Amino acid sequence: MVKLSVIVPFHNVRQYAPDTLRSLEANARPDVEFLLVDDCSTDDTPALLERAERGLPGARLLRHERNRGIAAARNTGLEAARGRYVTFLDGDDWLAPGHYGRLIAAMDDLGCDFVRTDHVRSTGRERVVQRVPHGRRNAVMSPREAILPADRSTSVDYPFVWADVYHRRLDDDRGLLRFTEGLHTCEDRLWTWRLHREAESFAVVNLYGVFYRRGVASSLTRVGDERQLDFLRAFDLVMAETAEDRDGEELLPKVVRTYCAMMCHHLAADAEGRYQPSVGRKLRTLTAAALRRMPQEVLERTLDTMDAERATRLRRLRRRPAVGAAA
Repeated sequence: MVKLSVIVPFHNVRQYAPDTLRSLEANARPDVEFLLVDDCSTDDTPALLERAERGLPGARLLRHERNRGIAAARNTGLEAARGRYVTFLDGDDWLAPGHYGRLIAAMDDLGCDFVRTDHVRSTGRERVVQRVPHGRRNAVMSPREAILPADRSTSVDYPFVWADVYHRRLDDDRGLLRFTEGLHTCEDRLWTWRLHREAESFAVVNLYGVFYRRGVASSLTRVGDERQLDFLRAFDLVMAETAEDRDGEELLPKVVRTYCAMMCHHLAADAEGRYQPSVGRKLRTLTAAALRRMPQEVLERTLDTMDAERATRLRRLRRRPAVGAAA
């Protein structure tokens, strides 16, 4: 019987995949399967995955005939998964030996819908533990109750889907583990919000066996093209879905505040010259339109509590004349 399905998308990560695959081997056990999803890589990644399928216990290789993005790759893995529990890993990250055994034990012990863990951020030789922004540990709670307060970092601000483990019933009953395809960025934030609104139980445990590699040249965080703008579509969906929630009025200030923070982050990146000029222009136009779509009373209260520089920048953008640019 498969206890845990591990879904690992890969796309052109030849430099890092060997570390990832070795760490999977150090987590192999008879009740764990590894679903290696090649999202139409064009480097030597496919050859590495073919060897891994032959040599890594529990490995199965799944292929995309065209590049479809990480959301689709994760969904492909979900469709093939046979485990009672599901977790994810990115193809350029790695694990501590025996981490998955500890994850399985936590789920067996707590019996909740999903368990969140800390992780280690790796930048060059620097290692920093990143903790789930949730104080209570080893206690089963409602994930809805971990969304607020609006003015503090909470569990929805920790959108690292590969740091956690999920019960398969979340997907079988309501499709909560499926990712929205077509988003190049922030698909994990939309997913995390849905999970916290709709799942019934979760817990946070003191484990940090996932090593998250920062500074990868191919990562979207290092790319300055139009794909960056998908954060606007993702947060529009978060806002629309939350507005329909039974607690929408209470939860919307958190969405608006996080959305505004993301806008400021991208505007600052553009000011530093990290985006192509045409992308920067479109970013400002679409951000202005998004600000006008927000519930204005909630937005105004949010801006009143932000630092003056960021609030002034967003207020000026909101006053920009609409030019009808398409999202």
